[in-house]
Amino acid sequence: MYDNFADLYAIIKATEKLEKAYIRDIISSQEYEIECHKLIAHFKTLASTLKDTVPSIERFADTYKMDCPAAINRLVISGVPATVEHRATAAASGSTSAAIVAACVQGFITTMDSLKLNMLAVDQVQPLLAELYASLNKLSFLPPDFEGKTKVKEWIAKLVKMGAADELTEQQARQLHFDLESSYNSFVAALPNSGMSGLEVVFE
Repeated sequence: MYDNFADLYAIIKATEKLEKAYIRDIISSQEYEIECHKLIAHFKTLASTLKDTVPSIERFADTYKMDCPAAINRLVISGVPATVEHRATAAASGSTSAAIVAACVQGFITTMDSLKLNMLAVDQVQPLLAELYASLNKLSFLPPDFEGKTKVKEWIAKLVKMGAADELTEQQARQLHFDLESSYNSFVAALPNSGMSGLEVVFE
């Protein structure tokens, strides 16, 4: 039992040192990940063996005054190397951004198509513009004065002053379509490369 305690103690201490070495750039990400996977695997095997004797790893660390918060986080709470966590976070963030970009593209196209189909009533156009505006505001890489945001906001303000059954004139519809097309081109030009690749994935 004490041999197992000693092994557990050594794994926790080694993990703490590994975490600090990674934070300080003393070792590469690749070296860190390989060694961290090994330590986590050893820890899981040993923790399973000691589950009746050591029901709480945190209490074990406190009992032996180990002071290894990074190791406890990595071994007990996270269970994966920091590099894996970072990749997962980046992938999730990218997927979210790609979905919002896709919603914006769909919003531009849907609104322009509705104008081409002579859906010109305020209660038909305004909801589409409001949804598009909301999607544009969710993208952090677009500045507050981005052309698309500004023009869509101006059109929403105009439509709010009109009655629900009122319709855009031919000239207004033509101008709105022109503004949307111009804004869409600016939007595509503003997309980072990662956003475009993520967008292709969403539409596939």
